[in-house]
Amino acid sequence: MPADDLPETFHVTTDEQLRAVSNLTRHRIMAVLRFEPATITQIAERVGLAKGSSSYHVRLLERAGLVKVVRTRKVRGVIERYYAMAARSIELPDPAEGGPDVVMRHAVADLEASAADGERHVRMAHLRLTEEQFAELGARMHALADEYRKLSDPALPDATLVFALFHPARLGQAAGGAE
Repeated sequence: MPADDLPETFHVTTDEQLRAVSNLTRHRIMAVLRFEPATITQIAERVGLAKGSSSYHVRLLERAGLVKVVRTRKVRGVIERYYAMAARSIELPDPAEGGPDVVMRHAVADLEASAADGERHVRMAHLRLTEEQFAELGARMHALADEYRKLSDPALPDATLVFALFHPARLGQAAGGAE
């Protein structure tokens, strides 16, 4: 399936889909498939898994509708399948109050696994904004991410951009009201 034919967004709505994307290994497999189709062997090599484990995780993603076979070819009598993402992006439901934020957990795991001597830009800033400023900053961050996503070239090294703009819980509200 050409990338132009992909739906823009896949909305995660079922428990099966949420379980599929909540796993860090499957998150990393989807990152491999983000820009170009790959076989189980290629996925296993990129993620650092055994082919059997890679196949298991891809089957779960396929059953959940997050990835699909986009082409096949016969190699030495065996059908080789190429998998790709089912959409350009995945939208997760908001985590339940106090529940884990899958996106941020995966982002932190990927950041911690990245090369310590590589170039990284990590920053946390505490801001005080009006609701209008808050909305404007959120919109600008989304637009900037979309702009650079369109510039992405599969031939270039991977880079991950994660941002979170939110109103933190008040101290008395965090951790079930414990102060």
